[in-house]
Amino acid sequence: MAGPYPNGPKPARLTAGRIGLYTFLVVAALFFLLPLYTMVVTSLKSMDEIRLGQIFALPAKLDFSAWATAWSGACMGTVCVGIRSGFWNSVAITLPAVALSVFIGAVNGYALSLWRPRGANLLFGLLMAGGLIPYQIFLYPMVRAMANIELYNSLAGIILVHVIFGLPLVTLLFRNYFVSVPEELCKAARVDGAGFWRIFFEIMLPIAVPMVVVVSMLQFTGIWNDFLLGLVFAGRDNLPMTVQLNNIVNTTMGERTYNVNMAATILTAIVPLAIYFLSGRWFVRGIAAGAVKG
Repeated sequence: MAGPYPNGPKPARLTAGRIGLYTFLVVAALFFLLPLYTMVVTSLKSMDEIRLGQIFALPAKLDFSAWATAWSGACMGTVCVGIRSGFWNSVAITLPAVALSVFIGAVNGYALSLWRPRGANLLFGLLMAGGLIPYQIFLYPMVRAMANIELYNSLAGIILVHVIFGLPLVTLLFRNYFVSVPEELCKAARVDGAGFWRIFFEIMLPIAVPMVVVVSMLQFTGIWNDFLLGLVFAGRDNLPMTVQLNNIVNTTMGERTYNVNMAATILTAIVPLAIYFLSGRWFVRGIAAGAVKG
């Protein structure tokens, strides 16, 4: 005999615990979204309206001029070119740094988990130890090393720095993902004549697509949002968006234009936010798969 709910499971009852959970989630969401709301509404107001001090009020009239100024006319000292050049510098830094660190980290994790050359455990331990040391400690030695190889204050230099500092985490994630892959899979491929690189590209890398997405997102957001390394290693002609944002906000010539500052801040953060919104499902799947496999 069919039950009282033939078309599906019994609907969940609204208990006190469920009400408390929903209340907490709503309050937490409001807490984290309030700064974003404030930035958005401030960026759409004129300075006359901002001077009224009603920071949570909606703009009386939408004004997008601050966004245009932030993109191409905001001042960094005496130079008023906006944050546009910093955007393209960040793109030129982030994309190759993410691609190189993900590829090298995947190869490292693959080698350390399945092929295990002599000294693999020692190498993995050194990588993890290096990843646990605050990178501020390495700044001066890295500056000297980059200067000696003539890469300091260059685009190639800042890319190399991000790749080096990203490798420990990337290697760890890929090693934990690959370590549960049955060794029989590699042994069968070797019997068929496949070597190290063929197994990696045709078998292991396709298996690890969820982890590639996770690592790429982590590296992308970390590199895009970086300030200190870009300030120290990039050079004046390659300053990323975050450094230029800091220069815009701290420029005190004339009136402080809060609407332009807020628009520039949103423009700086919009790319990683968009990536998380568009790839959130893949990110959760990759993290869950890595947690189970690791």
